[in-house]
Amino acid sequence: MSDHERPLNARGEADAPQMGKLLRQEGLVPSLIISSSAKRAVTTARLVAEAAGFEGELRVMRQFYHADPETYLAVLRETAVNDHDCVMVVGHNPGMEELVAQLTDWDDVFTTANIAHVALPIESWQELTDDVEGTLVNWWRPREL
Repeated sequence: MSDHERPLNARGEADAPQMGKLLRQEGLVPSLIISSSAKRAVTTARLVAEAAGFEGELRVMRQFYHADPETYLAVLRETAVNDHDCVMVVGHNPGMEELVAQLTDWDDVFTTANIAHVALPIESWQELTDDVEGTLVNWWRPREL
């Protein structure tokens, strides 16, 4: 089976709902989720969404499969997301780890089902360029909850 079609493993199936509950408890349920098209990413997004009580739109983007930070930024900038203050991105490493590091100067390892809460000093998603400096508000790993 291809990497793109690889299913979510048992640890991911247990961790994703736990992270969705965390989002609900923290008051961070997004209004939009954008996920890689990889089977394991879409499954993660759906499990998190269900546990969080998410009622918004889940967009699946082929561009997020093994994307680099520039691709994530471009999709967020160019996709019609301006009606959404809180957007969750579900993707893959090393791109997700590099994206958070680029936006916040954070320097650590992103493991499976981590959540980084990044606040951005922008009024519109079109302002999201590679030189925007955000703030890492919080970062959670399932094994540390």
